[in-house]
Amino acid sequence: MPTNVTASTNAGNATPPKTLAAIDMGSNSFHMVVARLVHGEIRTIEKMGEKVQLGAGLDQYNRLTEECQQRALLCLGRFAQRLQGMPDEAVQIVGTNALRVARNKQEFIARAEQVLGYPVEVIAGREEARLVYLGVSHTLSDDRGKRLVIDIGGGSTEFIIGQRFEPEEMESLHMGCVSFRNRYFPDGKITKRQMDKAITHAEQELLNIRQHYRSIGWQSAVGSSGSIKAIANVLAMLKITDGTITREAMEELRKRLISLGKAEKLADLGVRTERQSIFPAGFAILLAAFRSLEIDNMTFADGALREGLLYDIVGRIQHEDVRERTIAALQERYHVDQAHGAAVEETAIAAWQQIADQWDLHTANDEDLLRWACRLHEIGLTIAHSQYHKHGAYLLRYSDLPGFTQQFQKDLATLVRGHRRKFSPAVFQDIEPEEKSRLRHLCVLVRLAVLLQHPRNYEAPPEMVLNGRQNHLVVELPQDWLNERPLTLADLENEQDYLRRQDFTLEILTR
Repeated sequence: MPTNVTASTNAGNATPPKTLAAIDMGSNSFHMVVARLVHGEIRTIEKMGEKVQLGAGLDQYNRLTEECQQRALLCLGRFAQRLQGMPDEAVQIVGTNALRVARNKQEFIARAEQVLGYPVEVIAGREEARLVYLGVSHTLSDDRGKRLVIDIGGGSTEFIIGQRFEPEEMESLHMGCVSFRNRYFPDGKITKRQMDKAITHAEQELLNIRQHYRSIGWQSAVGSSGSIKAIANVLAMLKITDGTITREAMEELRKRLISLGKAEKLADLGVRTERQSIFPAGFAILLAAFRSLEIDNMTFADGALREGLLYDIVGRIQHEDVRERTIAALQERYHVDQAHGAAVEETAIAAWQQIADQWDLHTANDEDLLRWACRLHEIGLTIAHSQYHKHGAYLLRYSDLPGFTQQFQKDLATLVRGHRRKFSPAVFQDIEPEEKSRLRHLCVLVRLAVLLQHPRNYEAPPEMVLNGRQNHLVVELPQDWLNERPLTLADLENEQDYLRRQDFTLEILTR
């Protein structure tokens, strides 16, 4: 377990360092991430990664060869330039399985520390699992229920069951994509015999945890390594799934890999050159996990060991929805008028509560999407007033937003993009057909709330009555309220024209 530098040197310092860095010296690749602590949120500002293959550099006596050490030290030298001037407590550097087994690790660590100028720690397998879970849990929504996290490294694979930000069961098994590549696919050939042997070996390793993990159970499964990301990408490219990893999809991909016959042919499936040789090995390990642990489906998350190290530095495992922190951080970062956003949100939710059942918008995701779009609808003003809805959509679509899936970011960007001006088909051009109706309806609610709060006097929403059909919305407002607001009436009449061009009818009635 690594020394907690932050706890020992920074205990009396109430203000943590603003810039943080973590380096993960894995058995296959070295990764560095540099981030800033902004409004309680770790905001990544730079990532670097190189395929060093430390695990492949172990000789028959489990000693790191000189060639391998030189390769690693050159990589660390490039990383070191980015770390210059950072306080010791802001940096954590760890080694994993390859350094756990290397007999000459102390020699290499001394050389690495000389190059880096910071201490290097070798972490135990379960500590690696804890940090992986910490990194993953901070990049996912704060869902209730247990989750299983799997991280396939070059020399070991971590399995964690936890809830929210707390890991409960942690295990690190001695199998990885580099070690399995060297043993079962050394010549790049993918045969049925070798694939089945690799899967069987992994299933044997999993016997140690299979019964215990299955008895505990989980509600969702998440993969966090490069191997799992590559598998998800291949499944999506082959259109076997949308990128979700399922048991059936894995069995189908097994057949296709065997039919390919050679790792180099994985280029046809979009697998990068540097990952092709280890892809079959990582696949065999994951399929064994699906079979042994009876996993139905799995999603991919970007968070991993290095992100866990960042959160470990600041010592903050917070039991709250990471997405709420992300939204709040965005409001602060882009100087959003939060009072106005709150008024728009209150108005949109008042409308949504009346129309949700009629428009089939009654899920928690629908409410969350509506709330957050209202809070952030003016985020693009930080760039320019002209076309600010488009600027805001771009920021939300392409920013790193901890806790949000790519799909949720796309939906959020769509509502912000469509909250004003033309209600054109371009707003929904990259949305799946089955999602367009839902997002159009949510977008109409945001547009209505923005118009009713156009005066920016933070009033409570009017006592309105809403009724709707598929492409029709009736809004009944108090006559006196509307008479006192001629500009709002003009806004609503303009909105009728905007919506009518897209075959959507907005009917305004008074009482």
